[in-house]
Amino acid sequence: MSKTNLTRKDLAKSINEQLGFSKQSAGELVDIVFDSMKEGLLRQESIKLVQFGTFNIRKKNSRVGRNPRTGDTMEICRRSMVSFKPSKGLRERINQGK
Repeated sequence: MSKTNLTRKDLAKSINEQLGFSKQSAGELVDIVFDSMKEGLLRQESIKLVQFGTFNIRKKNSRVGRNPRTGDTMEICRRSMVSFKPSKGLRERINQGK
């Protein structure tokens, strides 16, 4: 199985081909969508995309960890991270072939 990435350019190309927007307009559209999503996450809002999934900000407490190379213990700081929970339909489609 080869690993490939779906890039911003690929998304813009798909919009260009399927909806007939110019390449520049399609790229701007992709940027606007992602900027809106970033702004929502920075405001600690969850982003729900129906039939796709939900993005949330999850807070992780500080904890003691270990450097695997040296074995030294160290404190891992408290932080926030983005988590994604796929919709039931997407999860089922991903797991169909297994």
